[in-house]
Amino acid sequence: MDGRGRALDNIFVERLWRSVKYEAVYLKGYQTMSEAQVGLKRYFQFYNNERFHQSLQYRTPREVHLSATLETGRTLTPP
Repeated sequence: MDGRGRALDNIFVERLWRSVKYEAVYLKGYQTMSEAQVGLKRYFQFYNNERFHQSLQYRTPREVHLSATLETGRTLTPP
């Protein structure tokens, strides 16, 4: 864990968790761990495949990943 005031150390992950909290966790108010697991799985599917991201020129992470894969002929994630 980073210390207080160190959010800029990993701003992309910090932004992701802010989105998760405000768009899924706080709005849904999950009552059980199984509800949270199902709800968060749905949210991450939405986040990666349907939600447009301003920083990606209003494309989804999936679109960016697929276009990079087609351009380079290899995947962005390690095998």
